[in-house]
Amino acid sequence: MGVDYLAIGHVSRDLTAEGERVGGSVSYASLTARALGLRAAVLTSYAEGYADKALAQIPRQVIPAAETTTFALEETEHGRTLRLLARAAPIPPDAPLPPAWERAPIVHLAPIAQEVASEIAQRFAGRFVGVTPQGWMRRWDESGVVRAAEWENAAAVLGFASAVVLSDEDLPQGCDLNALTEAVQVLVLTHGARGATLFWENERIPIPAPEVPVVDSTGAGDIFAAAFFIRLYHTRDPIESAHFATALAADSVTRRGLQSVPSPERVRTVLKA
Repeated sequence: MGVDYLAIGHVSRDLTAEGERVGGSVSYASLTARALGLRAAVLTSYAEGYADKALAQIPRQVIPAAETTTFALEETEHGRTLRLLARAAPIPPDAPLPPAWERAPIVHLAPIAQEVASEIAQRFAGRFVGVTPQGWMRRWDESGVVRAAEWENAAAVLGFASAVVLSDEDLPQGCDLNALTEAVQVLVLTHGARGATLFWENERIPIPAPEVPVVDSTGAGDIFAAAFFIRLYHTRDPIESAHFATALAADSVTRRGLQSVPSPERVRTVLKA
């Protein structure tokens, strides 16, 4: 069975103050794609059976692993801190896929913990390749504390990227953002409740976000990215796509966990607005 949207990266096990939940960029992104009417699928790795219920509606190619990638999340007055406690199996450039999935028109590379081989981007040359590079811009110490770091091997990915979405939190101190914006045609830097900045055709275009009560911001960036990539693929209009994605992401922070993924009804409401 063919798919329209293929997300690649680890599903995660997120340990929060409210309890354990299924996370990972591919989880939020694939469910968002499904809400937008696309046939979504995921190439991932996790311990046997872990996310089968949460992603029951999403076809998955799962690389077997002894453990699921696990993060401990803590909200502090200075922002969110992450500790990496476990990692599933790496996703190599030649990871097996059903033949029909190889032809997915939209491919979302969504690493969260250095698990996706950079060379995989070349495999999808000629397709719309959306990239959320946060997992390539993370390092961790012996205790698992995660920090932002330079994106090594960025050139191996950006040469095939159609658009990139990353957040302020992904950028290490002293990061040369200009180098990134020059390497890809469309880039969006998200700023949480402050909206986003679209870099396109040598312009910096501010995208404001509506004010909403924030319940949980986890996954909002992944929902933004999926909505932006899909809308950009269909409309070729980065500005309209960024406004649409910002509205969906703002709506998502009023709910917790995977419940933040918009329903098809919410998508229609945002499109009308």
